[in-house]
Amino acid sequence: MVLLRVRLNSRRPGERCDHCGVHPEACICALSPDLETATRVVILMHCREKRLSTGTARLARRALRRCEIRIRGEKGVPTDVTDILESGRRVLVLFPTEDARPLAPALLAELPGPYTLVVPDGSWRQASRCARRIPELRSLPRVKLPPGPPSEYRLRVQPTLASVCTFEAIARALGVIEGGGVREKLEAFLRLKVDATRRRRGDGPGARRLG
Repeated sequence: MVLLRVRLNSRRPGERCDHCGVHPEACICALSPDLETATRVVILMHCREKRLSTGTARLARRALRRCEIRIRGEKGVPTDVTDILESGRRVLVLFPTEDARPLAPALLAELPGPYTLVVPDGSWRQASRCARRIPELRSLPRVKLPPGPPSEYRLRVQPTLASVCTFEAIARALGVIEGGGVREKLEAFLRLKVDATRRRRGDGPGARRLG
């Protein structure tokens, strides 16, 4: 059992950790994995996600060394992905469009890496528009996750029973590309986030409010 330590810092009341999105007294960043992967992950976050504490993109950046976030959707500011395309790596766009192919060992054998995984982040509607609105992404291979268990991320309503949050999508995709050990470590970290947030809200099993 992992105990979350109360931490003192200079944040104002109501502020949350920039990475895990949890209030400082329940911050879980000290428990984050620090994973080095061959796969580079680029999250294209819609600008409206920046202020939402229930988003999980920043949690992925905290846990993965080769993960970055780029903001898109700001008026008059184009999303530059030129360097991604010129990196000499196989670029895959992770989103379940109709033409997306299941991410599986057979596909990886057909399209060998190393890989850059581009992951749209935002509401379902925002994410679905991402590849269409960034011309450089339109011709890239699109992949989707194989069938799996329901989402464990209970802090945000998913649009369908088969939908998962951004962090879970990355964890499951890396589980295929990098191996199951990476997925297990990431999913364990996400459960800490869920438990810490629910505990602070007082709505988890046996939960109590912290602070």
